[in-house]
Order: sequence, then structure tokens, then C-alpha cells
Amino acid sequence: MAAPVDSWTERINAVRQEVADHVRRIGRDPAAITIVAVTKTLPPQAIASAARGGLTDVGENYVQEARDKRAHAPEPVRWHLIGTLQRNKARLAARLFDRIHSLDALGAAEALAEGRHGAEPLPVLLQVNTAPERVRHGLSADAVPALAERVLGLPGLALDGLMTVAPAADLGEAARPHFRALRELRKHLENRLGVELPHLSMGMSEDFVVALEEGATMLRLGRVLFGARGPGAWREGS
Repeated sequence: MAAPVDSWTERINAVRQEVADHVRRIGRDPAAITIVAVTKTLPPQAIASAARGGLTDVGENYVQEARDKRAHAPEPVRWHLIGTLQRNKARLAARLFDRIHSLDALGAAEALAEGRHGAEPLPVLLQVNTAPERVRHGLSADAVPALAERVLGLPGLALDGLMTVAPAADLGEAARPHFRALRELRKHLENRLGVELPHLSMGMSEDFVVALEEGATMLRLGRVLFGARGPGAWREGS
């Protein structure tokens, strides 16, 4: 079960301080780090608690769950899709979210761009699989440049970084090679394409300290903020 609602904000404040303290210790600016509060399966009250704790970026894994929550969530918050993006949900996602972290296919990119027609370009990150033998989703490093070039040519999208998920078995220090690989790939891609990609979305509750040390600009934190989750997505009326 998740922690009681009245304790969520307290936990959030403690984690924000922990992140800021560590960032300063390693010579980085806390203002350059975005904590995305992962609220999947949790009720809209979790989003309100995050906002009270100073976190106005929230991450959802499922397009439909985010759609159902928006009517009940406080404003303003910025909505991040951090879960797998299916092409048949991409047009809806383009209208619901302020950033996509998990783009890994041209068809989904084209659908996102179509769904964004007439609006400001949607910031997107390419999801990279740094352990293809153990993780299903994401692009291989070799496939990233080709998709990046195509995304840069789509008028409805703004490519500004990369994302990865370290394998579940690689907790803490064991995640470092995955985060380092993403940082090095980002540098290679910037040089090859002549673009700036300022964001690295990497680091979750178990490994965010290591991710910060390897250059993360966006942390996706859930359990450390809200405690263990119940099964299944939140639905209106639940």
C-alpha cells in the first residue's frame, strides 16, 4: 500500500533536499535537475501532494490513465509520458502530455507530430536500450542516429535528449555503466548531428544518486516519494 496522503508531502520534501544536497556535493546546480514525480496507479491526490512539495512535473506510464486523472489534478503541472508509447495512442498522447520520454519508433514519432498539428512543438526524448539482452523496450545505440535525424525533421516535435531505464537487476552502483553509456551516446549524437541535446532522463528510486553523478537532468522518482504501489491503474471512481 502507498503511504498515507498526509505523509507524501513530507517524504517529497525530504527527497528534494537529498537530491539538492548531493547535486551540490558533486559540483552541479540543483536548479538544473527536474524531479518527475511518478504517479502511475496512484490517485490524483498524489499529484496534489507532489505540487505541495514543490514538484510540478508528474510522470505517467499509461496514456489513458493520465487522461482520466487530468480532470482531477491540480494545475499547473507538467505531464510527462514515461511509459511505452504505442503508435495507436500517440495522437492522444500528443494532446495530453507536455513531454514524451519514451519515443523509440518512427511510426509513433510521425503520429505524435500529426497529433501536435498547429500547437507548439512537443519536447521528446529518445528511449535507448543500454542492455538489449535484458530489456525489451528502447532503441539500440546504433539505431539512435537514424531516428534522431527523422525526428529533427518533423515540425511538431522538438528533440532535446535521451532516456534510458537501467535493468531491474542493476541497482545502485551497478547501474552506472548504463547511465555513462547514455551520456557518451548523447555527446556522440550532438557532434554527429550538430544539435544540442540538453536532457538525460535517467535514474529512478533505486539509482538516482548514481544517475546524478553521470549527468542526469531528469529523475523519474516514484517509490521513494510515495511508497509501494498497489496493482493496476487508477481509474475514475476508484
